[in-house]
Amino acid sequence: MTDHIRLPLFPLKTVLFPGGVLPLRVFEPRYMDMVTRCMREGASFGVCLIAAGEEVGEAAVPHPVGTEARIEQWDMAQAGVLNLVTRGGARFRIEDHELERDGLLVASVRWLEEPPAEAVPEAQADMLPLLRTIIAELGERLPPPHHFDDAGWVGARYTELLPIPLLAKQKLLELDDPLGRLEILQQYLREHGLLPNLA
Repeated sequence: MTDHIRLPLFPLKTVLFPGGVLPLRVFEPRYMDMVTRCMREGASFGVCLIAAGEEVGEAAVPHPVGTEARIEQWDMAQAGVLNLVTRGGARFRIEDHELERDGLLVASVRWLEEPPAEAVPEAQADMLPLLRTIIAELGERLPPPHHFDDAGWVGARYTELLPIPLLAKQKLLELDDPLGRLEILQQYLREHGLLPNLA
């Protein structure tokens, strides 16, 4: 993977993490064209949390760190509406971006280095049974692969699933320390009675 690449952006009111599953309903012409091009070329696009603006209409201002989205499934149940299932790839940082004539944002992005996979520490092992239960209940909405032995994967799934503010999710996405992310999430779970507090 090269250090820099031009990537079309899809600013949304959601935060996608590497390995996450994101269903999308696409109907605006600029995004229909983008998705069609991605499917034809086997390419990906970038998902960023909106910093200012809306999902439809004029181009929104994205947060600078986002995640690559790869299309895994698609169908068109009604004319002019594409239903996609995407999965998160690598994180990136926007270096600069420009607005194309059709209103599509295209950015020059730098891929962020991911730390090597680390096992979930013993101190956070109490987080795993709850996550296993949630993912089992989600079933096909969060299909395999599941990596319960990877601290980064566990933290990412908790961040996506918990009802925490979008800006907090964005900060956790930007965090390069997966063990630090787990500690923050473990504290959240304890404070909200989802894990027992330590005596």
